[in-house]
Amino acid sequence: MKERGNQYPIERLLSIMARLRDPVSGCEWDRAQDFSSIAPYTIEEAYEVADAIQRSNMHDLKDELGDLLFQVVFHSRMAEEAGHFAFEDVAASISEKMQTRHPHIFGSQSGTMGEARWEALKEAERAEKGATGALDGVALALPALMRAQKLQKRAARTGFDWPDPEGAKSKIFEEIEELEGATCEAAKVEEAGDLLFAAVNFVRKHGVSAEDALRAANAKFERRFRAMEEDAGESFPTLSLEEQENRWQQVKRAE
Repeated sequence: MKERGNQYPIERLLSIMARLRDPVSGCEWDRAQDFSSIAPYTIEEAYEVADAIQRSNMHDLKDELGDLLFQVVFHSRMAEEAGHFAFEDVAASISEKMQTRHPHIFGSQSGTMGEARWEALKEAERAEKGATGALDGVALALPALMRAQKLQKRAARTGFDWPDPEGAKSKIFEEIEELEGATCEAAKVEEAGDLLFAAVNFVRKHGVSAEDALRAANAKFERRFRAMEEDAGESFPTLSLEEQENRWQQVKRAE
């Protein structure tokens, strides 16, 4: 399907990006950006895609995927201007990667794709890129919970893991005691981090995504708290903690 001057939609998007970055007639804001300044927007758009999916809103999902695609186009355009690569190279790279990672579909191998096989293929790719440690390649920019779980899963593949959830559970209580015994701010921060890391480990041992679980818990808390506020009106902040708790339980039962 073509549109606007007999252009395919992706061609039109690429030409729009080139125009925005034109050094003479482009947009002042778009011309002033670089990889670092655009990166936060890229992360934000990825989260907005996830939000639309969680809300099952297909109209918003279409729009948010477009915003995320624009981020890819933006980075690709800046890279092309610097002589590194272009959008076509990005598309070619991911196409090659997906075919390589699915040898049972595009190659001569048989079988099905499970998590173990997928991780083995990715590990081989990391080795080709020079990775030497099990934790190499876990992106620093990942949300902390998600990165903690990925680090733990990588470590577990080397055998460094609790044999069952009980070990991870005991570690949580140990870290709680250490946090309660911390005497300075730096120690509190360190022990709080250890406690959260231990909690992620316990959740992981139960086969749950810590990031997804906390996102769902946030949404549930927000939904219930807003319901309490709406029910009580402007008087909500003046209610006693006991009265607020009673309203919380009412909202909880109503769900």
